[in-house]
Amino acid sequence: MVSQALVLDSEKGELVKAPAPKVGKKGVSEAKALAALKSHSEAERRRRERINAHLATLRGLVPCTEKMDKATLLAEVISQVKELRKNAIEASKGLLIPMPDDEVKVEAYDNGLGDGTLYFKASLCCDYRPELLSDIKQAIDALQMKLLDAEISTLGVRLKNVLFLTSCRNKNAVNDAEAIKLLTNSIHEALNSVLDKGCISPEYSPRTTLPNKRRRVTFLDSSSSNS
Repeated sequence: MVSQALVLDSEKGELVKAPAPKVGKKGVSEAKALAALKSHSEAERRRRERINAHLATLRGLVPCTEKMDKATLLAEVISQVKELRKNAIEASKGLLIPMPDDEVKVEAYDNGLGDGTLYFKASLCCDYRPELLSDIKQAIDALQMKLLDAEISTLGVRLKNVLFLTSCRNKNAVNDAEAIKLLTNSIHEALNSVLDKGCISPEYSPRTTLPNKRRRVTFLDSSSSNS
């Protein structure tokens, strides 16, 4: 119940209720400011509750976090995630599993037949797009390389394509280090151009809202690879 002041009416000689004070623009502005402050405080309280809930979840995922402050907890979580990712990469070695980073790898190998022919194993890992396979074929055809075999695997939107190639031009060059290096670089540049084409065609990428992924580049010559 709202109380109201009484004043003396000089004409009637009795106490009457005082008229309610008029609320001016200043009063309205102050009321709005108070309402905005209250709304902001409530939003901040909810935000802190969400953060604390997330931190509590993280504490349940990482061992021995009772005495950790927030910064130490986050650092430990980041370290754990990196370790898990490293273990996943190690476990997937030798398996045809697409990795998170875009990657091109090229290596020369000896098929053991002693026919003097150059053989190459090339792999490309990236996001799938409709023209990807045709772009790879065009890149290989332009090098006058013969495709002997191919393996493809997918994981979500990620794709890994492994190609086994031989040169149509460089016969009896298996012991020519310069020819091996030249062809290895040429294959790598050709597949790298396929990745670049995907980067400039964002309309085909299912991850256009995400920042560009790191690109891993690997060259392996025949002296460091065995078949």
